[in-house]
Amino acid sequence: MKLHTDTNSAMNTVTAYGNGFVEINKLRYDHAIAFGPLGAIARWPALHPSDISTDLLLAAAGISMQPLDPMAFLDADETATPQFTGERPEVLLIGTGARQVLLGHHIIGPLLKIGIGVECMSTQAAARTYNILMSEGRQVIAALLPEIE
Repeated sequence: MKLHTDTNSAMNTVTAYGNGFVEINKLRYDHAIAFGPLGAIARWPALHPSDISTDLLLAAAGISMQPLDPMAFLDADETATPQFTGERPEVLLIGTGARQVLLGHHIIGPLLKIGIGVECMSTQAAARTYNILMSEGRQVIAALLPEIE
């Protein structure tokens, strides 16, 4: 399906998607990708929703968790927020292919704990939602698996 919108050529916009591909700024990608409104479109190393891990979500969001001080547990309480590096997006949209696949809390929990909303939906829905949020100026990242029927 082709998506037609008024686009700012400097912004990464989903321009089409279909069986086995996603198109960003009229460039076709036949593999999973992660991207935000600005910057590069990166290959995302997931092939199937079952491949998605916390580490892959963090990589898609462009952030990394700082190693914990092994003695930090002495001063921390259960509500302590993990420390991270990188600019935190408001929301991370996960396109899980032709069908919505929900990820377990053990996978998305660390991102929720640092204030990143994680939404899992079909790749079609994620592409449309990304374009809307990006056009509103929101800090959104999309990680999309191509739809394979």
